[in-house]
Amino acid sequence: MDERVISSEAEVGDSQFEQSLRPQFLRQYIGQDKVKHNLQIFIEAAKLREECLDHVLLYGPPGLGKTTLAAVIANEMGVNLRTTSGPAIERPGDLAAILTALEPGDVLFIDEIHRLPRSIEEVLYPAMEDFCLDIVIGKGPSARSVRLDLPPFTLVGATTRAGAISAPLRDRFGVLCRLEYYTEEQLKDIVVRTAEILDTSITSTGAIEMARRSRGTPRIANRLLRRVRDFAQVKGDGEITSELASQALELLQVDKKGLDHIDHKLILSIMDRFKGGPVGLDTMAASIGEESDTIEDVYEPYLLQIGFLQRTPRGRMVTNLAYEHFDREVPK
Repeated sequence: MDERVISSEAEVGDSQFEQSLRPQFLRQYIGQDKVKHNLQIFIEAAKLREECLDHVLLYGPPGLGKTTLAAVIANEMGVNLRTTSGPAIERPGDLAAILTALEPGDVLFIDEIHRLPRSIEEVLYPAMEDFCLDIVIGKGPSARSVRLDLPPFTLVGATTRAGAISAPLRDRFGVLCRLEYYTEEQLKDIVVRTAEILDTSITSTGAIEMARRSRGTPRIANRLLRRVRDFAQVKGDGEITSELASQALELLQVDKKGLDHIDHKLILSIMDRFKGGPVGLDTMAASIGEESDTIEDVYEPYLLQIGFLQRTPRGRMVTNLAYEHFDREVPK
């Protein structure tokens, strides 16, 4: 089987440097308190019964920690984590090879699970429900079905588009967890923790300034911290203060609300070319030279969250809050 289809946690995803920033257990995981509380109970109950944790679906905007939480679940259960993604599983045989290689109790993490082909989903149903695999051998009249028993395992699926998952697949998950955007206080704690791991000095006000511009997303907070650390070492004395963080982030084109140049381009395009909207997604994407899926999955959720954009039956519109932020007069 193609080596890209599945690999151990130590081999996939980010570099070892970035992996070291990730918490390993629930007590180290900052934010998502409701999700953590419920998972703690489900994990403890499964361990008391000496059973696998029920299948878990993690959904929410990108960068909120779904992959990290999958690794945390495996660590809390004391089992191995096997990782793959929906687009990497192209044939039923790929999925069969993955499932038959699992050890009892293992956690199988499938990222972008909404992109699984329908033929793969149908193979996955009996595996999730009955821990067995139905394989058809041969073709035509001589074809026969063979059932293979699988070791009990926990499937953890992650998606940014829960609505794109078919109902039969979604219904087979026993635990559904929606990850929410982080508060400034939670992001401040994440920035301080990451700075300690990176052996970087940061003031409390510097951490708050970083958190304020991180779009409610830990991945963005950690990325910005590494870039601001570069400014602190080259332009300052190595310590990240509020003033230095503000100057560095302005140079990185990240404003006080965490909006970058693409967000500015998007909002200003609607204001200037379409008189504030409504405008269709495809038209909006073409006007700024971005893919509509990128706008819908990456940029739009945060703009909706902070109230700068709204969806209407006729298209997207910018709000009065956006006009105030950009110091523009609201059209009458």
